Amino acid sequence: MTAFEAEIWTWYSLSWLVVIARMISRRMLLGSVKKLQLEDYLMIVAMFTDTVLMVGMSIISQTSSNLIDPSQHVVLDAEEIRTREYGSKWVLVVEQMQITTIWLMKYCLLLMYNRLTMSLSQNLAVKFVAGYVTLGLVLMEILYLGVWCRPFNQYWAVPPNNTQCSAATNHLITNAVINITSDIMIILIPMPIFLKSQLPLKRKAVLVGVFALGSFTILSAILNKFYSFNEPFGSNWTFWYIRESSTAIITANLPYIWTLLRRIFKLGSFSGSTYGKGTNNPSKAYRSNFTNHRSVVRSQVRAEHNLHQVDSEEEINGTYALPLKIYAKHEIQITSEDAGPEDRRGPVGCIPDELMSHSKDSIRTDDVETNSERSAAGVVKVYHGV
Repeated sequence: MTAFEAEIWTWYSLSWLVVIARMISRRMLLGSVKKLQLEDYLMIVAMFTDTVLMVGMSIISQTSSNLIDPSQHVVLDAEEIRTREYGSKWVLVVEQMQITTIWLMKYCLLLMYNRLTMSLSQNLAVKFVAGYVTLGLVLMEILYLGVWCRPFNQYWAVPPNNTQCSAATNHLITNAVINITSDIMIILIPMPIFLKSQLPLKRKAVLVGVFALGSFTILSAILNKFYSFNEPFGSNWTFWYIRESSTAIITANLPYIWTLLRRIFKLGSFSGSTYGKGTNNPSKAYRSNFTNHRSVVRSQVRAEHNLHQVDSEEEINGTYALPLKIYAKHEIQITSEDAGPEDRRGPVGCIPDELMSHSKDSIRTDDVETNSERSAAGVVKVYHGV
């Protein structure tokens, strides 16, 4: 095994390790694989494209393509042409798989940011960057597949009729500009929130590490293109090619594995609260804190005799699926006044029939106002017979 192949499968194994940790963490947090969200499925697709990418890179590292070094004397016999055509087709496949993998990572991060900034001003920036990423991808693919090299089969022709079909200089420039600028935008989106956050220093250090890994992804993209331009016939660019895609996968998955780390190492929540040692389920720590808080609220509610729990629960927090009880405040105002002749329904001192019917059935709207009329306030008239 060559050094390049060893690095390929090391990065590939590490990527799968992080993705599996992410899926386990998500299963623990959401309670079921059926509750996985869009970015989770995109990550699974990305791992299949990354698999094809790594296999393809292993093949082209040992196979020549239609990018021929003019300093070398190459005899293009039938066998050589067939071999180079095969290698050139893999170059095309690998480039598409790398683009797909990188862009899926961008979308996974943007979906996460969209949820985090749902009610914040940064959400507009997320939408803007998502539009830029999408338009950039469409433009780059149109140029690569339909403009830079015509006809399309020249991408694996030996020799090609255009250097853009072998060196792909125009495509590399386009890719570098769109890819690097969009990565920078994605890293900058959470910066205002991060700088204003009140997280403990250790938690901020973890986030700095994630940002540093994201910066390394950008550095890998820069060095990948640098060696592609300056050493097109060398192999240095291939190392940075796989480092870029692999670190992008790791960066996009790290924020999601905290639940699993809490379970394994008995850590606190990311905001600093303690994860109970006796908790078997990572979401129970949150539930226990919620229950304690709810018990305090209930003790306060019981002190207020006019507050009553209604038969309704709302799952406001969709992530944790914790039902929140709803309490309604019922006020009853009792007034007394002398009854006139028209109000007398029986002997003096007896309760009127309509009030008796209230206790047996339901309160009539002419004696007690409805919930929608006065926020569940009731008015009961008590007559003193004369």
